[in-house]
Amino acid sequence: MTGEPATGPRVPLRRIVRLFKPYRARLAGVMALIALSSGLALVPPFVLRAILDVALPHGRTGLLTVLASAMLGLAAASNAAGVLESYLSLTVGQQVMNDLRNAVYTHLQRMSLAFFTRTRTGEVQSRIASDIGSMGTTVTSVATGIAGNLTTVGGSLAAMILLNWRLTIVSVLMLPVFVWISRKVGHERRVITRKRQEQMATMSALVEESLSVNGFLLGRLLDRSRPLSDEFARQSKSLSDLTVRSAMAGRWRQSSIQVIMAAMPAAIYWATGLTGHNGRPAISVGTLVAFTSLQQGLFGPLVQLLQLGISVQSSLALFERVFEYLDLPPDICEPSCPVPLPPARGHVTFEHVDFAYGDQQVLYDINLDLAPGSHLAVVGATGAGKTTLGYLVPRLYDVTAGRITIDGVDVRDLAFSTLADTVGVVSQDTHLFHATVADNLRFAKPGASEEEMVSAARAAQIHDLIASLPDGYETLVGERGYRFSGGEKQRLAIARVMLRNPRVLVLDEATSSLDTRTEQAVQQALESLSAGRTTITIAHRLSTIRGADEIIVLEDGHIAERGTHEGLLTRQGRYWVLVSALPAAVISDHQRVSNDRTRYLSLVQRRVR
Repeated sequence: MTGEPATGPRVPLRRIVRLFKPYRARLAGVMALIALSSGLALVPPFVLRAILDVALPHGRTGLLTVLASAMLGLAAASNAAGVLESYLSLTVGQQVMNDLRNAVYTHLQRMSLAFFTRTRTGEVQSRIASDIGSMGTTVTSVATGIAGNLTTVGGSLAAMILLNWRLTIVSVLMLPVFVWISRKVGHERRVITRKRQEQMATMSALVEESLSVNGFLLGRLLDRSRPLSDEFARQSKSLSDLTVRSAMAGRWRQSSIQVIMAAMPAAIYWATGLTGHNGRPAISVGTLVAFTSLQQGLFGPLVQLLQLGISVQSSLALFERVFEYLDLPPDICEPSCPVPLPPARGHVTFEHVDFAYGDQQVLYDINLDLAPGSHLAVVGATGAGKTTLGYLVPRLYDVTAGRITIDGVDVRDLAFSTLADTVGVVSQDTHLFHATVADNLRFAKPGASEEEMVSAARAAQIHDLIASLPDGYETLVGERGYRFSGGEKQRLAIARVMLRNPRVLVLDEATSSLDTRTEQAVQQALESLSAGRTTITIAHRLSTIRGADEIIVLEDGHIAERGTHEGLLTRQGRYWVLVSALPAAVISDHQRVSNDRTRYLSLVQRRVR
């Protein structure tokens, strides 16, 4: 399953209607106001007939005053009901949109890491912001518009029949043509709307990737600013063309409806003249004027209904895209009855663990037993499965065979909150929000006191730096933390994990991108963090793992070797080959801390020769 479905099933209308179920009471009020407003709008034509046929011809000024006042009062009451109806329908529509946004965001929070590794951030943003935002007007207006216009059309049709059923038949002869034209236009716009939203998502992804800090730096350093601008211009032009196509789809056919509507009063006048006797029309002037007024009350709302039908067809494409995300089954589900975990000791075991990305097998029959407080280091070539192995513990991925337990409990039986309290992760790519230092630290523990933050920062070797800043812990870190160096961001991440105080740590190449001096400072912070905790270190720099209780070498998803640093060097196997390939500066660092310097040098020199 991909993160960007290209096409999807048609959305049943009943599924959209279910979105309004929590607001039935308000909708009932909206419908009552619609009925009142529509009913009041039907009375003026009959008042007008009385004015033209009775009050004016017979000079009855008192009746004329009453009828004119009635028309004014009816108009005021109808408009007041319309304003209240608009307010209620707008609030209901926006609440439905709010529910839908929250549902999509919450559902995506339940997806596995794999979903986000294959889905563009701009695509996700487009579906939550653009697609749902574009549906807002339709959702707000469609339900009330359909109800209001149906009421008006039905009332107008009934009133027209009462006035003259023969003229009513003439008036409705063209209705099937109107419906056919609108259905064709709606289908065209639905197809174009989906293409337009997909194009908007593509453009959002381009903006997200190229105007982020990393994207901007890469574009500037590689002199790709002009090509990126050209690509954006091309994508923007495509979006503009699709928007014009969507707006103009079926406009010529719709214009024919307007021409027919304009011709209908003339047709009624003509038909009335033909059915007259002795040069006198078959109906009174007042009835004729009232009928044509009602006729406009029929055709106006009818055309609006057809327009709403076109809007519904267009919005269905948006609903399809949003529901595609809501219908993605979560790869990782929280247990319905999670097992409580007593105060964690941190005993982690891997029992015959396999893992695969789809059809690609990554890990095979991994068996590990990490005693509480022990330190496991995982090394191997790029693509061997090191990071995947570490990410299985906090359940960023789920095993495809076997199981992983913490203190004897399968991690799949633990609540997400329990796992988050028990397992902490420090990765190579540190993410900081565009917020203050304090906010970033409290993201791990929202209720952390200032003393707790300072204590964590001191342990992470970063408090002195923060205290030296003009705003201290209230300093904005900038987009992705760009106001801080790589080592400083890593130490902020370590302080953040320290606030959580987990019993199990996963250190995913946390020092691999740092210079030697910065690495030493971060390594000190990591040693403070891992003290007394069960630690799994995914190692790129082997100089950081010599003191591990056990080192495993992964090769093509298998554990190729396991043992201590000294024991693995003595075997002269795969680990020895990895160590022998270290740069001279790192070898020198190993030499300074090795307890058996002579043997270590001889092994490396023999390998070099």
